[in-house]
Amino acid sequence: MQPELNLPAPYTPHAGFVAAFAACRMVAIVRGIKPAEAAEHGRAIYEAGFRIIEVPLNSPSPLESIAALRATLPADALIGAGTVLSTERVRDVKAAGGELIVMPHADTEVILAAKLQGLACVPGVATPTEAFAALKCGADGLKMFPAEQLGPEVTKAWRAVIPTVVPLLPVGGVKPDNMGPQLAAGASGFGLGSALYKPGQDVAATRANALAFIAGWSETVRAQGAKA
Repeated sequence: MQPELNLPAPYTPHAGFVAAFAACRMVAIVRGIKPAEAAEHGRAIYEAGFRIIEVPLNSPSPLESIAALRATLPADALIGAGTVLSTERVRDVKAAGGELIVMPHADTEVILAAKLQGLACVPGVATPTEAFAALKCGADGLKMFPAEQLGPEVTKAWRAVIPTVVPLLPVGGVKPDNMGPQLAAGASGFGLGSALYKPGQDVAATRANALAFIAGWSETVRAQGAKA
């Protein structure tokens, strides 16, 4: 076993993110959800076992959905925004009750703005250079995006230099039955998109998809434990 490597800056993750991620290592991404339906779908996702829900800002009236989720769900749910592209939007998300900033890229100004506002931040990275620059600015985890291009071989190579304390979350193309290779390679969890939620689907479908992911995670972890 290789000795644990040191990061270029102290890693002091957001306490709320640490607790929510420990409870469930999958992030529910509800792109396209509308404010009027956010609470009901969010409740179904939470009751299935999820503790982190992300509303991308290219959804209809996303700040209203974030506010609705925060008002509806218990305090141990971490509600945040995805596709956050500017420092101004960081402030908007916080004002709506959001506690998490997720991005498709690794804009260091946005990361720093999130941390200065006391929010958790998981930026998107596609190279080790971006990953370490994001961590130096205080990123709480790293969104490996798009996961379709960053397969298990890349995750394994990254994990050789990125300490295991730092969450690596592949996002893109994740399904309940295909998480095994990435977990075996060193992924910490996943961001879930259209396989969990598609705009217009009913709450029953959201609940069924969420439960399928919880079951898929448990089965994957059990199978990998049996092989160890």
